[in-house]
Amino acid sequence: MAARIRAGWDPHPTRLTLDRVDRRQWRDAQLLWDYQQLGHALRPCSAAIVLGSHDLGVATAAAGLYRAGLFPVLVFSGGNSPGTAARFPRGEAVHYREHALGLGVPSEVIVLETKAGNTGQNITFSREALRTAGVQVETAMLVSLPYMERRAYATCRKVWPEIDIVCASARMSFGDYVQGIGDAKLVIDTMVGDLQRVIEYPKRGFAIEQDVPDHVHVAYERLVRSGFDSRLLDPSQ
Repeated sequence: MAARIRAGWDPHPTRLTLDRVDRRQWRDAQLLWDYQQLGHALRPCSAAIVLGSHDLGVATAAAGLYRAGLFPVLVFSGGNSPGTAARFPRGEAVHYREHALGLGVPSEVIVLETKAGNTGQNITFSREALRTAGVQVETAMLVSLPYMERRAYATCRKVWPEIDIVCASARMSFGDYVQGIGDAKLVIDTMVGDLQRVIEYPKRGFAIEQDVPDHVHVAYERLVRSGFDSRLLDPSQ
């Protein structure tokens, strides 16, 4: 597995990164990447909840964690969203399941949740799906995009506070992730939007409060001013 790069300019940037993101912006984005990963120690859990997104790498990570014996059952959660409908026309959870089956995950350990349209619904609907399947949950592993760990944790602590939570994602550097997606601007836009939700959602009752260090907040504001803003919340909502 690739080692994580904790600071500074990535030694192997893609050409797209060089064309569209300068060194200061890259360092700021690295700060957001590091902050949003929690570094939880992996341990066996009652079940996993795999949060749907645009990236099949989340399903790949979940399959690897299952094969490592970290949970006996997993929920693939996610319906259609404006950002993923074209890529996953049958819904995020359905495509995740198909991908995991191809990686050797048995169908009988997969629970499918196909209605969720946001992170709160991912957790709430997966909780109900697990209850219906007769799975008693004391600990849950949340498997998400690498830069979504903190928001997933804060959301789950709000909507399902009774359980212990372990957050997990693909272990890779920021540079490797950008290279895999192929669009640095899109990745940074999405990370900026995710951090905005970490900051704003507790005020709306969607998540618990998270401490955002000053240097991370400054980096976030610089990126917004630099135009990495396509995934920000609609100010009219």
